[in-house]
Amino acid sequence: MFYAPGDIRLEDVEEPRAAAGEVKIRVRNCSTCGTDVKIFHSGHPNMTPPQVMGHEIAGEITEVGAGVDGWAAGDRVQVIAAIPDGTCPDCLAGRMSVCPNQLSMGYQFPGGFAEYMIVPGNVLRVDGLNRIPDGLSFAEASLAEPLACVLNGQELARVGPGDTVVVVGSGPIGCLHVRLARSRGASRIILVDLNGARLAEAAALVKPDITIDSSAADPVAAVLEATGGRGADVVITAAASGTAQEQGLRMLARQGRLSLFGGLPKDKPDIIVDSNLVHYRELTIVGVNGSSPAQNKRALQLIASGAVPVLDLITHRLPLDRVLDAIDIVARGEAIKVTIEQ
Repeated sequence: MFYAPGDIRLEDVEEPRAAAGEVKIRVRNCSTCGTDVKIFHSGHPNMTPPQVMGHEIAGEITEVGAGVDGWAAGDRVQVIAAIPDGTCPDCLAGRMSVCPNQLSMGYQFPGGFAEYMIVPGNVLRVDGLNRIPDGLSFAEASLAEPLACVLNGQELARVGPGDTVVVVGSGPIGCLHVRLARSRGASRIILVDLNGARLAEAAALVKPDITIDSSAADPVAAVLEATGGRGADVVITAAASGTAQEQGLRMLARQGRLSLFGGLPKDKPDIIVDSNLVHYRELTIVGVNGSSPAQNKRALQLIASGAVPVLDLITHRLPLDRVLDAIDIVARGEAIKVTIEQ
C-alpha cells in the first residue's frame, strides 16, 4: 500500500468482493517496472494515497459479479494497465493509447501487489481482460503489458522488414524492443547502453547484432561506422535521457524515424533538435505513451506464439512480502525483469 514517497507498507486489509459488473482475481504474478520505482521515490499526480500499486498483472478469476458474461471462476487472465474510456473522440477514432480520460490499475484502481484484486467494469467495457492461452505461465502473461507499450512504439515508428534498428537502453524495455524488432523483420539490431555490465547481460539474452558501450565510445560515430555512414532506419530511446534523444537524431539515416520511448524528468524535459537535420533528411520524430487494449491482446499472442520470448527475461521472482526488495533491485539496475509471484 503506497502512502507517500518512500512510504510503502505491507498491510492486511479486508478481502475485496466483486460487485455487479466486476471480476475478482487471485493475483498470481504482478511484475515490476521503472514506473514503480518512480512512484516509490516521487509519488504520482494521478494517485490518491493510500493505494495498492502494481500494474503488470496476471491471475485467476475467483468470483464473477452479476451481469458479467463470458467469464468463470478458474479462468486464467491478464489485465490491461491503462484503461481508456472508449467513448471520447480519440477512442472512437482508434487512438485509445492517448485517451485524455485514461485511468490506470494501481493508480485510480487498486493494483496487483495484493493477494486478491478487483478488475473494474471500466476494464471489461473496453475488452481489457484477456484469457491467458494454454501453456503460457502467469509470469510470462504479466509481461504482455510492457510488451504492448513496446508494440505501440514500434508500430508508430513503422519498424519493419530490412530495417536497421538502434535500441538505446538495455533494461527490460530495451530487451523487449530488441526481440520485437527481430520478430518484425529488422535485418540488423544495435543495442546501446552506458552501463557495460548491464549491456553484456542483456546482449547475452537477446542477442543483438552489435553492442555499443556508450561510456567507452561515441555512440553516434559507432552507429555511423557500423552502417557504412548511412545511419539507422529507426532509433528507439528506451532510456530517460535527453542526451540519448539528441544523439539518436544524429544516428538516423535519411527518412529515418526517432522514437522517444523513454520519458524525461519533469524538471528537465527539453532537448536540442537540429531542425535543419530533420528538414533536409526528412526525418520523423514520434512519441509513444502506453498502449491500447487491442495492442495488449496482440502482445499476449506474440508471447504465446513464441514470436517474442519473455521467460528468460524474468531474472528475479520474489514473494509479495518482498515487494520493497523488488523495487530496490529494479532501482539498482540489478535485474532484467523482477516479478512478484504468489
